Amino acid sequence: MDFNQIIDRHDTGSVKWDFIERHFGDGATKLLPMWVSDFDFSCPPVVQQALHQRVDHGIFGYSERPQAYFDALIAWSAARHQLTVKQEWVCSVEGVVPGLSLLVQMLSQPGDGIVVQGPYYGSFAKVINLNGRRLLENPLREEDGTGYGMDLEQLEVLFSTERPPLMILCNPHNPTGRCWSKEELQQLLTLCEKYSVIVISDEIWADLLLPGETFTSVLHLHERWHNRVIAATSASKTFGLSSLRISNFLIPDPALRDVFMRRLDAHGLDVFNALSVRAATAAWHEGGPWLDELLAYLAENRRWFEEQADTHLPWARITPAQGTYLLWIDCRELNLSDEQLKWVMADVAGIAPSMGYGFGPGGSGFIRLNLGCPRTYLEKALEGLKRI
Repeated sequence: MDFNQIIDRHDTGSVKWDFIERHFGDGATKLLPMWVSDFDFSCPPVVQQALHQRVDHGIFGYSERPQAYFDALIAWSAARHQLTVKQEWVCSVEGVVPGLSLLVQMLSQPGDGIVVQGPYYGSFAKVINLNGRRLLENPLREEDGTGYGMDLEQLEVLFSTERPPLMILCNPHNPTGRCWSKEELQQLLTLCEKYSVIVISDEIWADLLLPGETFTSVLHLHERWHNRVIAATSASKTFGLSSLRISNFLIPDPALRDVFMRRLDAHGLDVFNALSVRAATAAWHEGGPWLDELLAYLAENRRWFEEQADTHLPWARITPAQGTYLLWIDCRELNLSDEQLKWVMADVAGIAPSMGYGFGPGGSGFIRLNLGCPRTYLEKALEGLKRI
């Protein structure tokens, strides 16, 4: 696979390229988009072939997930992460964020607090606030070496005083790229057990690890915690299928699973996009070699950019990461307000990053860059950043 190939994404309905002015203002089409977390590579050829075959069939009636879908997901989880997934755990819905919203409605009441760890993915805040719940932030601690760590002492204070019914975890963490260790997750779930908190773990980045790193799911841990953990997964982030929306909420507890399935039925979410199902099945079944090539390319993109930044961007401090294709960059040495930083990135560097303040208070003074692109784009971004 030639990941250096430049593919023009204009006029495809791409949020990242075609709708950039909606987020960055008039004239933003001249900027290099480094914001939305999808990548600028074509999806695996095996997926394209599977989609062509399905389209050529020509009939798109009501669709369900065939046994091949479940078999591919279960085999992928076992081979890639040594994780045993039982078919009855799999509850599919059109996208992780819609599923999170349904679970927030199901597992909490209006006015309840829901915990997230900042800096946090902006859609978590939207799901919480627009459903009439309160966002309770447990800020991560900035640490040397690992980048960020959980503040479990502050989390226990939050649990004991606010008594939230629910926590949304991101693992690997967006935007920082932190993969939580088995020990950290065990400590977290011990607190959740003590204070009767259910954890929804967004694990959509799990396949996108840096060399030598491993991923630990909440489902890897002892079965004693299975009654209070839900893991969300999808092929979309891994294989570049974000608009072919289908995700899986893995729910070991039968009671939680039954309530969730009834909630899906109540919203008419019992039919699936035939192309989404076919694409995910093909990706899990045959996409492993392609992903290995992609991970090597992304790792080299990161290594190259970090090396260049160390030489040419003295004001930038890049957060160490274990996963994702995101760069979380501390720009606070520039001594700019968030609004000033945004316009310096646009007017001086000529790029459109994800601005850190969109990830909550802990993101102020930071930017997030997307490394999931041909090296040419990174070179252009670096040249722009060197002008600051």
